[in-house]
Formats: sequence, structure tokens, C-alpha cells
Amino acid sequence: QLQASGGGLVQAGGSLRLACAASGRTPSTYVMGWFRQAPGKEREFVAAFRWSGSTTYTFYADSVKGRFTISRDNAKNMVYLQMNSLKPEDTAVYSCAAGPYTGTLSLARAYPYWGQGTQVTVSS
Repeated sequence: QLQASGGGLVQAGGSLRLACAASGRTPSTYVMGWFRQAPGKEREFVAAFRWSGSTTYTFYADSVKGRFTISRDNAKNMVYLQMNSLKPEDTAVYSCAAGPYTGTLSLARAYPYWGQGTQVTVSS
């Protein structure tokens, strides 16, 4: 079970850190991802990472690359999304997701497990 938190209202240029708590141990072969959905738009991929042995691979949507950072705290079983230099177009409901690696990270249908979303609003 996943639970996202950390959303809120921030001015453009500001920062927020979203957190995703996973109850139970997440298998090491799992992919963890963040998606967002703005009003009237389809859900879109934001960031994800997967593990391969001792190596972590991170992936970002072009729209957030260089501004957002996805990370994990193994001891706490938490996944974070640090969002810097926020823009009004980042306004959306952000959700975390998890699932076994199937060769794709950017498609929502690849993730069978989802947390409830947290609202992020960036004012101009």
C-alpha cells in the first residue's frame, strides 16, 4: 500500500518535497514512480527509478529534468520527489506508483500499485 503526502500551495520558483510511504517491504526488483494529472489532462509520467543489483537508475520526463529529483530512503521505506524551481504548469495531483519492472517506466499501466494523490498548486 502506498500513501503520498507533501503537496501544497507554493509560488512559482519555490520548492516542495513529496513523500510516498510504502507499507510493507518493497521488493528490490520493483520500480517506483511518480505521475501527475492536471485538470482536463491525461495522467503523465514525472519520474521513476529502478534497481539493478546495487545500481539505481533514475528517469525523468523532459519537462521536469534538472528541476525534480526522485530518491529513496531504504530504511524508512519511503520514496521522495524533490521539486525545485516550480512552475504554474507543474500544478497537478501527484501520485506515486510501484510495480515489477516490465521494461517500461513511463507508462501508467505498467504500475499495478498506486497511492492516493496529493495536490500541488503553483501560483504565478
